[in-house]
Amino acid sequence: MGAYILRRLLLIIPTLIGIMLVNFTLTQFVPGGPIEQIAAQVQGEGDVFANISGGGSEAGGGSEELYKGAYGLPPEFIEQLEKEFGFDRPPVERFLMMMGNYLRFDFGESWFYGTSVIDLVLDKLPVSITLGLWSTLLGYLISIPLGIRKAIRDGSRFDSWTSGVIIMGYAIPAFLFAVLLIVLFAGGSYWKIFPLRFLTSENFADLSTWGKIKDYAWHAALPVIATSISAFATLTLLTKNSFLDEINKQYAMTARAKGLTERRVLYGHVFRNAMLIVIAGFPATFLGAFFGSSILIENIFTLDGLGLLGFEAAVKRDYPLIFGTLYVFGLLSLIVGILSDLTYVLVDPRIDFESRDG
Repeated sequence: MGAYILRRLLLIIPTLIGIMLVNFTLTQFVPGGPIEQIAAQVQGEGDVFANISGGGSEAGGGSEELYKGAYGLPPEFIEQLEKEFGFDRPPVERFLMMMGNYLRFDFGESWFYGTSVIDLVLDKLPVSITLGLWSTLLGYLISIPLGIRKAIRDGSRFDSWTSGVIIMGYAIPAFLFAVLLIVLFAGGSYWKIFPLRFLTSENFADLSTWGKIKDYAWHAALPVIATSISAFATLTLLTKNSFLDEINKQYAMTARAKGLTERRVLYGHVFRNAMLIVIAGFPATFLGAFFGSSILIENIFTLDGLGLLGFEAAVKRDYPLIFGTLYVFGLLSLIVGILSDLTYVLVDPRIDFESRDG
């Protein structure tokens, strides 16, 4: 097992480099970089200055000097910006410098926030962890008992109508389900039961401990439900199919022949084998809930997390923040893949990854 883990750890670096190279290459062809973003922000100010200096027709109409003044950024200033942002260097050199810094976990500063990238990520991380963790736990607490019940009553009316509900839940995109929840329960058109924005109230600091817990749960209810809807459907069907595969195997039939009750057979023999794939997939399920729908859900509910931060960074073309968060997310995804394999071994020590080829 040690050699297998070592191989997986060594593969992290080239995989990360490949991920970053593909995304870095794509950004070279995307119009509207940070220089253009700054130019767009100051364009209105340039128009004002041009009007103060004499107006369009009296200053020479469409002359190059007037255009530069109206644009607000003379060529010298643009060159200074390119030098400051590093765009005066070839793309290959910029990529190599970036990866060298990232391998040392030096992500630099955000161009538009003026703050360290790592500080921004750490500041927004708790909100995204909240969505991912509670969504995953909610999915497991509901999906596992429901999946077991569906396996026991396979083909019954209960199995049929719950399958219909599950398929509907899987088919509805998380952001669309979030909008539906807002319309129904957050004052959109019907009932105003839950708040629409943020994870806490304005007077959160003044509340008692129990009051803070209730306020937090009250605000987090709709975002967590919206995030967990697709994972809930997948996990329920996975649990059901896992139990169906194990219920009729020889060891289960032997246990029944010895006179054990169905409940004892189910939870004393079948449960461990059937839950192997479900429990071992917890790290990947959490990561999927953590990153999967966070951008849209955080924007819809105005949650100041990594999803909203990444969206704003993409809009502003804040490349240090975009690539810094991408590097962190990619690294976490690769590590979680290794943790998933280790979880398989912990749940069932009979599994041996060393015997696999490659």
